[in-house]
Amino acid sequence: MALSFHLFRPDELSNDYAGTIPVIKHAIEWMEDNNNYIENVCCLYATAPFIQSKIISKAYQQLKDSNSDYCFSVTSFAFPIQRAIKIVQGNKVDMLYPEHFNTRSQDLEEAYHDAGQFYWGKARAFKDESPLFSEVATPYVLPRYLVQDIDTMEDWIRAEAMYKVLQETEALL
Repeated sequence: MALSFHLFRPDELSNDYAGTIPVIKHAIEWMEDNNNYIENVCCLYATAPFIQSKIISKAYQQLKDSNSDYCFSVTSFAFPIQRAIKIVQGNKVDMLYPEHFNTRSQDLEEAYHDAGQFYWGKARAFKDESPLFSEVATPYVLPRYLVQDIDTMEDWIRAEAMYKVLQETEALL
């Protein structure tokens, strides 16, 4: 059963620095204070425009099947992170992992990051503030073309371009 409600967060959870887990914990506790007890919660970000309901459903099934506390979206980095550089003093560059300077990119381990689309979790895990990025979680891998987190104007422009391409692709199928 899906529940919909509106609640106000306290000031300490209503700013740009509030963490996801404390916000969800607050919502769960508010529900319980109002005699609504829930087993699982899904936090879906408004800044994730390409998430699909079938993905949310499949991720929920993965949460249940894996017996994990959390299931959240991840996607692979487009290029091996082991070849990353940083800009240092004097507008120069330095490798983060210089030991991989001569390693072929196809020989490096693939790395993933939080796609920032959704977080499924057991209410108990959120209330206990269990760490999300740990052995209690299972990743739901999304293809990069379905992932766009909108935090900046550059993100918005990229999302609009991605949307156009996705619409054109669907029209061809």
